[in-house]
Amino acid sequence: MYLFGGNGHCKVIVDIIKKSNEYTIEGIFDDNPKFNVIFDIPVFKTKDLDFFLDKQLIISIGNNNIRKKFSKKFSATYINAIHPNAIISNDVRINEGTVIMAGAILNASVTIGKHCIINTGAVIEHDCIIHDFVHVSPNSSLAGNVVVGEGTQIGIGASVIQGIQIGKWSTIGAGTVIIDDVPDFAVIVGNPGKIIKYNSIEND
Repeated sequence: MYLFGGNGHCKVIVDIIKKSNEYTIEGIFDDNPKFNVIFDIPVFKTKDLDFFLDKQLIISIGNNNIRKKFSKKFSATYINAIHPNAIISNDVRINEGTVIMAGAILNASVTIGKHCIINTGAVIEHDCIIHDFVHVSPNSSLAGNVVVGEGTQIGIGASVIQGIQIGKWSTIGAGTVIIDDVPDFAVIVGNPGKIIKYNSIEND
């Protein structure tokens, strides 16, 4: 398998893949001239990517919008990376290209979309629905029956009470407490969370 993107997020995924012993990483694609090898893995230029697109791939980039952009551009076979220390209920559904990091907890009947990041120690309770390209940051907690729209960022240490609907491409600030539904593109901070501005509409 291969990774696209050689940043810090990539290094975490490399660690997950090595610990899971499910795949061997044959290379990483990144155009940064400082990168020739990451850990013991060779780095290729992105112009060579087409040669490898019959292989298995993860987009190892933390930015939600960039993951969406490249997932549309590449016709690769996308796989998941799931840390062996994540706790995942048997009936959780995880779609392609998603990364689940160490200590994450996904409880009964959770659905995770495509190319999501469920970061270290995040808690996603029963019956939550996480749409495509979402990033649930470290130590954030979603109570039961929360729905998170496409491309949204849940900040580190944020808390969301049960039954909340969070719109697409919104940003929940670090440590924010969400007690009311969140509209599309809203940027929310504080306890309780309040809208301070709106994000620009994402580029398709």
